[in-house]
Amino acid sequence: MDASRDTIPSNVPGKVLDWYDAHARTLPWRAAPGTPAPDPYRVWLSEVMLQQTTVTAVKDYFAKFTSRWPGVCDLAAASDEDVMAAWAGLGYYARARNLLACAREVAARGGIFPDTEEGLRALPGLGAYTAAAVAAIAFGRRAVVVDANVERVVTRLFALDAPLPGSRPAIRALTDTITPDRRAGDFAQALMDMGATVCTTRAPRCLLCPIAADCRARAMGAPERFPVKAPKKAKPTRMGRAFWIERDDKVWLVRRAGKGMLGGMRGLPDDGWSAREDGHGEAPIAGHWESAGRVGHVFTHFSLELGLSVHLGACPDDPPGEGEWWPLDRLDDAGLPTLFAKAARLALAEPA
Repeated sequence: MDASRDTIPSNVPGKVLDWYDAHARTLPWRAAPGTPAPDPYRVWLSEVMLQQTTVTAVKDYFAKFTSRWPGVCDLAAASDEDVMAAWAGLGYYARARNLLACAREVAARGGIFPDTEEGLRALPGLGAYTAAAVAAIAFGRRAVVVDANVERVVTRLFALDAPLPGSRPAIRALTDTITPDRRAGDFAQALMDMGATVCTTRAPRCLLCPIAADCRARAMGAPERFPVKAPKKAKPTRMGRAFWIERDDKVWLVRRAGKGMLGGMRGLPDDGWSAREDGHGEAPIAGHWESAGRVGHVFTHFSLELGLSVHLGACPDDPPGEGEWWPLDRLDDAGLPTLFAKAARLALAEPA
């Protein structure tokens, strides 16, 4: 189908902005329509947290981060360990490492973010989307901002039937045609809000949509057809094992390598499982081991079935590798990623 702009009225941006002025969501990192632009630090932090994560999940983390580190220089001065622990549970931990690297780069520049897309793209960890979002929302620059909600609104508006992810360049080009020169940040946030509350994945609320009369997908009677998605590839399932070793009411935790799965996080010792292969199953120390069950976890590119083995008996020496004995009564403070937090709950479960 031809997705050109020829039948999309020029007043679509105005309709979208009028709707946003009346219906904008109240979010802790956002400035209300018609008020001064928000702090770039808060915009950037929220956008990094929101990548592949829901608004509901992010709100508490955002509040915790901005209370503990209210400015970018405060975050830059934090230890890797503290930031990774505070991030635990948000997933996609490379974002936390990039967050620190970016904060330190901005702090080295006097705590001032670049105010253009090009300048923002030069910072560590800022891809095209985040740079555009910060430029538009924090600095009022005209930038084309496309997240999953915007993709849905735009593909329906134009009835673009090319499948994702290959259609993303076309979606961006179409979004560019309707992005206004003024209030580009509000326009981007308006499309995000429309996608989240009106133009939803299932049962879109077309009667509440400000551009329903202009929407080609609605005219076709099939808005839920869009965006078209290519068939998903089946995720492989990997097998691994984690090991629970106690001594004096403490558990042995290791620091994972800086790069790779759950990089830089504390965790239980494991058998080297990865996205590409199963673990070897060998325990880190000799002794009698007992199975405590299994936990499952879904990563971006694979699923993991993780068995948990509990060491029985005394452990007079430290296990090999870099690690620490962590008090069981402070385990919540260790910042374990979700996978190992699940395993820890299994190990500490009361007998039936």
